[in-house]
Amino acid sequence: MSNRLAQSQSLYLRKHSLNPIDWWYWCDEALATAKEQDKPIFLSIGYSSCHWCTVMEGEAFSSNAIAEYLNANFLPIKVDREERPDIDSIYMQALQIMVGQGGWPLNIFLSPEDLVPFYAGTYFPVEPRYGRPGFLEVLSALRNYYDTEKADLQERKAVILESLLTSVVLKLDNQAESEDNELLRKAWEICQAIITSNQSGNSFPMMPYADFALRGTRFFSNTEILEVCKVRGLNLALGGIFDPVAGGFHRYTVDHTWTVPHFEKMLYDNGQIVEYLANLWSAGIEEPAFERAIALSVEWLKREMTAPCGYFYAAQDADSFTTAEEPEPEEGAFYVWSFNELEQLLTTEELTELQQQFTVSVNGNFEGKNVLQRRNAGILSETNEGILKKLFVARYGRTPENLETFLPARNSQEAKTTNWQGRIPAVTDTKMIVAWNSLMISGLARAYVVFQQPLYLELAANAAKFIFDNQFVDGRFHRLNYEGQPSVLAQSEDYAFFIKALLDLDQASLLTENKSWLEKAIALQDEFDEYLWSLELGGYFNTARDTSQELIVRERSYADNATPSANGIAIANLVRLAQKTDNLHYLDLASLGLNAFRGVMNSAPQACPSLFTALDWYHNCTTIRSSTENIHSLIPQYLPAVMFTAVSDLPEDSVGLVCQGLKCLAPSESLEKLLQQVQQSQTRL
Repeated sequence: MSNRLAQSQSLYLRKHSLNPIDWWYWCDEALATAKEQDKPIFLSIGYSSCHWCTVMEGEAFSSNAIAEYLNANFLPIKVDREERPDIDSIYMQALQIMVGQGGWPLNIFLSPEDLVPFYAGTYFPVEPRYGRPGFLEVLSALRNYYDTEKADLQERKAVILESLLTSVVLKLDNQAESEDNELLRKAWEICQAIITSNQSGNSFPMMPYADFALRGTRFFSNTEILEVCKVRGLNLALGGIFDPVAGGFHRYTVDHTWTVPHFEKMLYDNGQIVEYLANLWSAGIEEPAFERAIALSVEWLKREMTAPCGYFYAAQDADSFTTAEEPEPEEGAFYVWSFNELEQLLTTEELTELQQQFTVSVNGNFEGKNVLQRRNAGILSETNEGILKKLFVARYGRTPENLETFLPARNSQEAKTTNWQGRIPAVTDTKMIVAWNSLMISGLARAYVVFQQPLYLELAANAAKFIFDNQFVDGRFHRLNYEGQPSVLAQSEDYAFFIKALLDLDQASLLTENKSWLEKAIALQDEFDEYLWSLELGGYFNTARDTSQELIVRERSYADNATPSANGIAIANLVRLAQKTDNLHYLDLASLGLNAFRGVMNSAPQACPSLFTALDWYHNCTTIRSSTENIHSLIPQYLPAVMFTAVSDLPEDSVGLVCQGLKCLAPSESLEKLLQQVQQSQTRL
């Protein structure tokens, strides 16, 4: 028998619809019921492609004994963190306060009268193991604590609430703007150290750090930081984190050698990596593996991750079924290869060739099977490209040329019952998230500028058009879309990332006829400022002023994680808008935003590279005003603090004007002179 979650639009929530637990979704009625019945709230947060979320759903959340106790003594609420990142952010901070680290699933217990947490954890096994108590034992102890230790409970909550409130009221710093030069240099050194650290565990893309480090290459005469950025690109394009058969990047690798990935493919990673690899190429590191990874990933995006109406799906799971009869999916099954299978698919000569170029062995590198990781950079031979096409056919049942569209399996039932021509694919979460689509739009726009492939801009423009045509309801911007239905008011990352995407499309479209993206960015910025700007503190709140009533704190996120911080992107957008419109109000807001976060930038620069990217924009912003023809030759270059404006009324005998903030330099008589001015302008702090 299904529970309340059966009718949810969220794939993650629907995955729990057959649990014996009487799940609620986050709503006023659930919160009121918990308060009325004096039941502590068990809040469980995760997302559809989270492996350990899936494990816990099949274990503890499917246990009748656990469900019986949980239903009687708690009010259980399920939240999809991709739907409500504001709720997730608050309670993830609480988890980190309590246990020192975070992760998903996030399982947290709240007092019903004020929603303040008093206990939290991640994965709870059914029986005690991995050094963790059994879940029923945890539930019993917590209910007893809630009933019998009221004084201690109030003290504990007070400490946690104070910590949460302290975290959202950032310490002000009186550091002068004249000291920003040293602050930026310190931040670049820290980012360089972070992305070169010799890890012994997981390896994450950490794209906000890599992006900021690449921006720093123009300030340093030595080539060390550029080499660091190149190595990160090679790790991504050659490592097992990239799918060399069909394209797309996995979430991260579970080793420091970039070999074995955690196999889900998230849209937000792919958008950022495409943009970064394109920027590496434009910075002069023209590594063929970068171009191949981008091209193949765009093919994957078009084939498997693009809805018929133009938007991009959210994610593909790590796990998939090996056969329709299997009760549970296996991690990586869609992507890995046994040596025996490769022997059957390939000739002896082809297998030898594959082993020379990729990590292939009899024993494999992942549970007896092989994750394909390239051994060397450079161009893959035609023979190897032909081998990879054979593997594509083995996986999908058709050649890439004959598989333009691959309809997704939207749930496990579809995955197991569809008559696939090749392997059973992983489940795809087909919801549209504005923030994640925006990161992909930006990546495609930049890749188009660098490689001049019309498909890249076409996909980006179609996704942006879908968002504009479908995500406004009664004049308000919305975050999600489920099969044509917008849902959940937009949060700060949706506004910030989409405005950036529109500005990136504006720059890419200087080479085409579409000139409307800037107007759309300006209109959306007005709504962003009206509903989420903090008049008292500066910067942007995570949620709008009329949608935050049920939250115990109202956050202004500044820290970068798998995605950049909304405030870092938003402040950079304000500078770019000022450059394009000459409206100094945007520059005033950018200054206020940076002042709001200077304290944390000074005390914890390792946490917020995107804010330093915004600081770089603020001090080194440069505008090039030139003809469309000249822009066509200049814009593919790596000029990270530059915005272009096409003009026709240039001074006589000049090729363009370079403007720094509120002043323009002398007209340039040649592109060489103009580029000299640009390089000086971009490093003036």
